[in-house]
Amino acid sequence: MINDVKKTAEHKMHKTLESLKVEFSHVRTGRAHAGLLDHLKVDYYGSEMPISQVANVGLADARTITVQPWDKKMVQVIEKSIRDSDLGVNPATAGDIIRVPMPPLTEERRKELAKVVKHEAENARVAVRNVRRDGIHHLKELLKEKKISEDDERRAQDDIQKLTDRFIAEIDKMLHAKEAELMAV
Repeated sequence: MINDVKKTAEHKMHKTLESLKVEFSHVRTGRAHAGLLDHLKVDYYGSEMPISQVANVGLADARTITVQPWDKKMVQVIEKSIRDSDLGVNPATAGDIIRVPMPPLTEERRKELAKVVKHEAENARVAVRNVRRDGIHHLKELLKEKKISEDDERRAQDDIQKLTDRFIAEIDKMLHAKEAELMAV
């Protein structure tokens, strides 16, 4: 029973880390990468679809993303979706290929993005702490039902706390790496 609680807590904390990695990948740095457009959706014949499912997304060079729609009618729709997004980019269409140049980040924009990254990291820390709280609550329920001893409950709480500390340290490490990446000129 105790191992189940610990494994569940560790699994949920690991999912939080994975979610944070995805969130960090959406925050743009100075370089272009195809993952920047993953969260953008377009209206594809009446249903919302990610751009990657209606076009080939690739890199022309370190600062340019290319998008080649499979259906030529989608060029304007995809271009509008990219232009209206929160990325702050201005796509240019050449025939059936959309080029998305990534302008260099200004110092002010870097600081704004650093704040966004810190906010995402704090949300991940809160999620990890909530998993710890739930795990400890579950252990107390087991103790109340007399399914485990007080010593076992104490040891399990210490293990869950160590797990929490490990995952929060990992979140901090990811945050510092992303901030360094953002601030690099």
